[in-house]
Amino acid sequence: MRCEEVADLLPQIMDGPETAERRVVRHVEGCLRCQAEMVQYRRLLRVLHQLRTQEPEPPPGLVGAILAGLEEVGQRGAIRSVLTGRRAGYVGGLALAVGAAGVAGVVLVNRGRGSRIGLAG
Repeated sequence: MRCEEVADLLPQIMDGPETAERRVVRHVEGCLRCQAEMVQYRRLLRVLHQLRTQEPEPPPGLVGAILAGLEEVGQRGAIRSVLTGRRAGYVGGLALAVGAAGVAGVVLVNRGRGSRIGLAG
């Protein structure tokens, strides 16, 4: 058995030699390279366990820096939103003015026709 093959099977040995294949256990028992790999794997598991049980403290000033960054991004977004809103307002106002002018034109045309009809009748 080659060391490269054993590296993928190390978790089996970590669960207990009785759960691993016998040929894998024999290889690790006789191979210094794989034994060193097991030591590294155990260290990694220990550190991961510690990380899971500890609550890391953020460095001083990190929370303030994050909040300041969020505030800055929020301000830029608000400015962008206002500018976009103004553009939409201008377009909406222009559409409303064009619509009002159209209605006024129709009313004037109909008044002119109505007064001619009243004169003729």
